[in-house]
Amino acid sequence: MGILDGKVAIVTGSGRGIGRGIVLAMAAEGAKVVVNDYGVKLDGTEPTGGPADEVVQEVKQAGGTAVANYDSVATVEGGEKIIKTAIDNFGKLDILVNCAGILRDRMFFNMAEEEWDAVIATHLKGTFCTSKPACVFLRQQGSGRIINFSSTSGLIGNAGQANYGMAKGGISGFTKVVARDMGRYGVTCNCIVPTAMTRMVASIPTRPGGGGPPPWMMAPEAVAPIVVWLASDQAANINGQFFGAQGGTISLYSQPRPIVGIYKDIQKNGFWTLDELDEIAPRTVCANLVNPAPPQPPQQ
Repeated sequence: MGILDGKVAIVTGSGRGIGRGIVLAMAAEGAKVVVNDYGVKLDGTEPTGGPADEVVQEVKQAGGTAVANYDSVATVEGGEKIIKTAIDNFGKLDILVNCAGILRDRMFFNMAEEEWDAVIATHLKGTFCTSKPACVFLRQQGSGRIINFSSTSGLIGNAGQANYGMAKGGISGFTKVVARDMGRYGVTCNCIVPTAMTRMVASIPTRPGGGGPPPWMMAPEAVAPIVVWLASDQAANINGQFFGAQGGTISLYSQPRPIVGIYKDIQKNGFWTLDELDEIAPRTVCANLVNPAPPQPPQQ
């Protein structure tokens, strides 16, 4: 008996990398899986069904059940077709994992509109395009799991990823709202913040200083266990949360909350003045803050 016996799952962007690992892990735990992948090259060209078909064959060779879908998540029509693939083939849907993604890294002052639009369409709009039709079905069913993917780029910030960071930050907010909208219907929505070496990550130019985690800490398959567990009945009360996954480490991210404040009775004393803030802010709300990218001396 697997932890997902009888469940039907969709994993977008699952022809390679993290998504592939999730498909194989879910199928091994008894889920019937729709393997969605648009199958494009890193530059977004030449879509093909090859990657999705290969993962489906892996699942079947291991004794599992899977079907392929090749639609793009970046359109409403594509998202609806992805959900319909699960319903038509397996009669229902229990789990949606929004893993599809691309990168178009560039320093923001050099970023082209096309690079911005492509990333927002795939990550942010793509998460909407699949989640909306899924939620219509899951709400009527009265149960379900949606698992999205954010990034440290959206939560903390990575240089050269303004498009990706905005998309992932948007997915973070989306996750919290959908968790509230759907929780009353027995549907949870959580988010994964992964660190793994994938084809997409490998395309990022090495930054000054190099280094980074060793390869054994970057295996994409290491992300799958927490995804599978969140998709199971055991995680029915986990909703609106963010989990980091890297190698052998799984962590719970804190939710943004005020941590320190200064207060004034504005009815008696009016709003804060600039002189007051100049005196008080540096030793209260701004104390010990560090500039993540301080100005550098001019290069000779």
